[in-house]
Amino acid sequence: MDSTRVTEHPTSFDRPSTGADPTDPRGALLPAPVPPRASGSALPAQGRTGETPPTAGEDSPGVFEHSQPGAEQAAEPDTHRPRPGAEGVPVQPDGGQPGGGQPGGGQPGGGQPGGVPAGAAPRVAPSDGSALDGMPGGGQAAEVRPGSEVPAGATDRRDAPAEPDRRTGQPTAPGQPTPMRRDGDRLRFVGAATRRIARGMDLDEIVMGLCRATVPTFADAILVYLREPLPVGDERPTGPLVLRLRRTDRIPAERDTEGGFAPAAQQEPSELETVGAELCEVRPGSALAEVLRGVRPVFTDTPAARAALPELLGEERDFALPDGRRAILAPLRGRRRVIGAALFLRGPERIPFEADDLLVAAQLATHSALGIDKAVLYGREAYIADELQRTMLPENLPRCTGVRLASRYLPAAETARVGGDWYDAIPLPGSRVALVVGDVMGHSMTSAAIMGQLRTTAQTLAGLDLPPQEVLHHLDEQAQRLGTDRMATCLYAVYDPVSHRITVANAGHPPPVLLHLGGEAEVLRVPAGAPIGVGGVDFEAVELDAPAGATLLLYTDGLVESRLRDVWTGIEQLRERLAATAQLTGPDHPPPLEALCDEVLDMLGPGDRDDDIALLAARFDGIAPSDVSYWFLDPEDAAPGKARRLARRALARWGMEDLTDAVELLVSEVVTNAVRYASKPVTLRLLRTDVLRCEVGDDVPQLPRLRQARATDEGGRGLYLVNRLARRWGATRLSTGKVVWFELNRG
Repeated sequence: MDSTRVTEHPTSFDRPSTGADPTDPRGALLPAPVPPRASGSALPAQGRTGETPPTAGEDSPGVFEHSQPGAEQAAEPDTHRPRPGAEGVPVQPDGGQPGGGQPGGGQPGGGQPGGVPAGAAPRVAPSDGSALDGMPGGGQAAEVRPGSEVPAGATDRRDAPAEPDRRTGQPTAPGQPTPMRRDGDRLRFVGAATRRIARGMDLDEIVMGLCRATVPTFADAILVYLREPLPVGDERPTGPLVLRLRRTDRIPAERDTEGGFAPAAQQEPSELETVGAELCEVRPGSALAEVLRGVRPVFTDTPAARAALPELLGEERDFALPDGRRAILAPLRGRRRVIGAALFLRGPERIPFEADDLLVAAQLATHSALGIDKAVLYGREAYIADELQRTMLPENLPRCTGVRLASRYLPAAETARVGGDWYDAIPLPGSRVALVVGDVMGHSMTSAAIMGQLRTTAQTLAGLDLPPQEVLHHLDEQAQRLGTDRMATCLYAVYDPVSHRITVANAGHPPPVLLHLGGEAEVLRVPAGAPIGVGGVDFEAVELDAPAGATLLLYTDGLVESRLRDVWTGIEQLRERLAATAQLTGPDHPPPLEALCDEVLDMLGPGDRDDDIALLAARFDGIAPSDVSYWFLDPEDAAPGKARRLARRALARWGMEDLTDAVELLVSEVVTNAVRYASKPVTLRLLRTDVLRCEVGDDVPQLPRLRQARATDEGGRGLYLVNRLARRWGATRLSTGKVVWFELNRG
């Protein structure tokens, strides 16, 4: 072992200073701290009288002294034996000399007087006139001032030739950052690169993190190939192995300030720009398949890798690959199989890869492959959750007579797009509509599944035309059957556009807000009730006015409650926001529904959303009394003829004589079928809206079914005519019987 003692100083300029974050882009540019002196080895300052040596906290150039040959025999025992630095250690960014002896001074020994080694550069006195550190043995450092001569045998570092840059091979001026070359630099680089790769959440972020961390610190260019399509979890891929070029990065034209590294001087477009095919198929038993099966990174100068490159890059692009150990092919292996490959390239102006660089490439490939594998699995889970939530909510709101609807849904977070909030609008017999909004506790897949079951139950109960309080009672029983801890809140309202009334029942949900046409916003007084799932409680329904032009807003607690405010404070803010929005359009023009929903959601500030938000807005247009005709018909043989005459008069009053023939025929068929089985008076109602709607009700619960009558049958053709002539038709069971209805287009 060489007797010269050398203290290592990192040469990679990405070395952060003490106390700095290794990932801080500025860390590479901070000056290296002055190493502390060992206890008991402090030496007195030797300088001019009255001057004190610079301390670590002062602005002074870092000075490191060379040890003398043979100094180990005279030095104190030291268990730490740092290995000698490689030749050609570049100048540090702070301008100090690399190398040196013990911290705080050199070892006594032979050399020039004063402890300066033969041929070593004398230290330059600071421009502020402060003294330099003293030399061992009481010697004083040679002092060189501007205009003075350099002592004999010494080398003036100001005029010395610059050390070559190990990456570019070009001379490096003092203070210019240099690339890594020692094991410590590789460890720091691998640590920073893996942290950057691990920050990615999706596939693109992970691949971009690998590229940005690699270029230009480790390679001049990188090509990342991934399997097409990528297997998910335990899925066994089918078909041939196809690799697609996912991303390629090269030395940027400007400084990579994010990573804190300075690339080499920008060169003219080189052959590296032409490397990389878009798609390649890995044939079984081929050289590329063997390299990928080996998993370990290899130099491309090996016979196996050299034979695999034409298959990966394409025969026409293989010529652009640098010769020698200037390329590393690293397979990317996930948890169970190879999912791609990464090709690291260095140009001819940079030193080739070394054997230790294979370990660096292996670490980068392993972390990237595992991150990609998890990102694909996470993406599949997020897709399933998103589709589940999407199918649980109505895709499109129905078009109901006398009411216009708008809705919004916002998940609690973009990374977890599942929750228990839901809304619904269900058409009911008699042109009515049921408005539902609910909230199941939690934001998990379980909450979304329970929400779907409760929503389906509510739709089924609404189809039976049960009162709102009965619907909540059956929902409560269903929640108890699902589990003892299945809790939810729900508000169920039924709007009748003919009577301009709304019936509301509540199960622990925030009360709705009614915005009147004049701009006044009112929080409806609805009994709170107990949440669904408690069991053994009674629900109460109230009937309120729903004037034409008013807007009813149903919402979940995520809109009005957060860590910054309680529920009632949020409800008051919502009421004020609605009133302020209505003032913008004037007292005679209600605000548009879609814009109103957006304004309501804008009341949420940054970080003010902790829960899912479901919002349902209903604009009550109603049906004017002049557009409604209503009659009772006794169940007798003369009822169909009377129904035809009444319908004809109503159409004449509305100026719709062109529909008289079709309406008389269909009304006669439906009323005849109702009178045949009814025991109580039959109801006939005509509604004039954007369409003409006819409703016939009776006390028989059996619903009529469309069937194909035989040639010998005397009846069974009434519904066939309705199905052929009407725009839409249907039958709905009521608690007291049923309603058969049909619609015809006006004009």
